[in-house]
Amino acid sequence: MVQIKTPEQIAKMREAGLVVAAIHAATREAAVPGATTKDLDQVARKVLAEHNAKPNFLGYGGFPATICTSVNEVVVHGIPSDDVVLKDGDVISIDCGAIIDGWHGDAAYTAFVGSGHAPELVELSRVTEESMWAGIAAMKQGNRLVDVSRAIETYIRRQPKPGGGRYGIIEDYGGHGIGTEMHMDPHLLNYVDRRRGKGPKLVPGFCLAIEPMVSLGTPKTEVLQDDWTVVTTDGTWSSHWEHSVALTEEGPLVLTSPDGGKAKLAELGIVAAPDPLG
Repeated sequence: MVQIKTPEQIAKMREAGLVVAAIHAATREAAVPGATTKDLDQVARKVLAEHNAKPNFLGYGGFPATICTSVNEVVVHGIPSDDVVLKDGDVISIDCGAIIDGWHGDAAYTAFVGSGHAPELVELSRVTEESMWAGIAAMKQGNRLVDVSRAIETYIRRQPKPGGGRYGIIEDYGGHGIGTEMHMDPHLLNYVDRRRGKGPKLVPGFCLAIEPMVSLGTPKTEVLQDDWTVVTTDGTWSSHWEHSVALTEEGPLVLTSPDGGKAKLAELGIVAAPDPLG
């Protein structure tokens, strides 16, 4: 069953989303050469405490940290550690969430550590982020879940990959519903699988975490012995972007974006819903 939210509940999710945005800003600033991924986890904990919010990753299924820190070939669910020291040229994806009064926010971004990154890595992150926005733009009344998947996949497939070949759209992980839990129905693929049908119709109150994960090579992944860390099977580097989005009567509201998605959606010819927090 898909949980449909009232405007009042979406406003509460917006509160949680703004905490996630604050974590993103703080961890992005802290993701410098010489920092450990454990340092970034401590930064996130401080932001949560400052906003009287709870982490939704810590303890989830036994996960031992507040955020996920996925470096280079790690796609998702990397565990923060004192042993992982960021180096100039690394790429890190940081995934985090927050809970306010029982309502969840969840978002991820890819950052470049230091300088001198290969153009294909910069392009990989751009393609992944823009495919996320294509999916957000497809959150329209009357569309179905598959339309979001199709928008993400279509954008990625239309981008030429430097050096040739195709980007790997990660197959085993995708987006999800969000609300009173972090992961809820429906599961959102980042590609179209005709066997899964069209999925539910998008109506006001429908909330999704839209999160494409893309690699420079394979779409295949494996989980390391810690039972969390997900890496590409061919060792190619990857990117991960995510926003939590609510569909309202007045259009999409990007709950985890500081401006509610207003500026980016305007570039795509879409008017974002008014921010319920003003």
